[in-house]
Amino acid sequence: MNDILARRARRATVGIALSAALVAGIAPVTAIAAETSSPTGAAVSQTSAANGNSGAPQTEDAAAAKERAYAAMQEALKNLEAAKDAASREKIARFNDDIARFQELRDKMAAQAAELRESLPTMQADIDAAQAKNDEAINRVSKLQEKLDMKLEELKAVEALGDEELAETIKQQIKSLHQEIVTAKARVDFCEMELREAQDRLKRQERQVNDCERAAEKYKAHIDQFIAWRDALLDNLKKAQTAYDDACKAYEEAKAAADKAASPEITQPTETTKPSSSAQPAETAQPASSPATGKYAPSSSTKQADTTAGKLANTGDAAPSAITLAGIAAAGFGIATAGVRRIKNSK
Repeated sequence: MNDILARRARRATVGIALSAALVAGIAPVTAIAAETSSPTGAAVSQTSAANGNSGAPQTEDAAAAKERAYAAMQEALKNLEAAKDAASREKIARFNDDIARFQELRDKMAAQAAELRESLPTMQADIDAAQAKNDEAINRVSKLQEKLDMKLEELKAVEALGDEELAETIKQQIKSLHQEIVTAKARVDFCEMELREAQDRLKRQERQVNDCERAAEKYKAHIDQFIAWRDALLDNLKKAQTAYDDACKAYEEAKAAADKAASPEITQPTETTKPSSSAQPAETAQPASSPATGKYAPSSSTKQADTTAGKLANTGDAAPSAITLAGIAAAGFGIATAGVRRIKNSK
């Protein structure tokens, strides 16, 4: 009879220990073996396979975009180097020297044209004065010629009357008028010569003014051309620099996108649900109360089993080590031994 009761007590105690282990989150041996077979590695492999199937085209597109951006950056660098060579300091300095030289010539021609132009009014005044003298000389000749014509008519009348003395006087007057007319005509010729010279001087001056102004305009055209060439080179350099900066920025963005596509973040496996720390193993049937306190006083082996089960429940470990299982088993056997002793003592 005592043997039967002892076997029953052992079976009950072992069942209680196993129940406590299950409540604490400890799986049977087969479950433990399955659980310890690298769940994280399997999850990573599945995630990598899924990402590989869906992300391969995206990775290839990002890599191709990176290559295109790199080629564009190299082409922009090539253009920048060419623009720098075309707009080197030496070439820009030569342009500036030519601009300064033509500017000096233009200023000289413009100043000379202005100076010559200032004398044009004076020359025009000289022409007007010469023209007036010439007109006056011509008028004098005309007047002398009229007087001569009158004397000739008077001489005819006197000769018709037969007054020889008066006729001789008129002849002397006519002779004097002929001399004055000759002198007056010479004066006219001189005035006309002065007028022509004044007019020629004015024309030459005007031609010089025009030549200086045309030369200044020609130099101004050269200056504008050199300025346009210089500014075009500098503008091309500025545009090439901007294009290269944009190409570098685009390459950096494409490189970052390609690196991100080539190295996606590994999806972390879902964490196992930790068993609640409040889950405690079911209490076993309380044995007879202590004679001193009248309450149930757990033995040291029972406290040890409860403490180990609580620790496992709090940590949430789904795969306890062999040492932990051995400890729990030892605690179970301790509980069984204590139960047998209490049964024997009660008998």
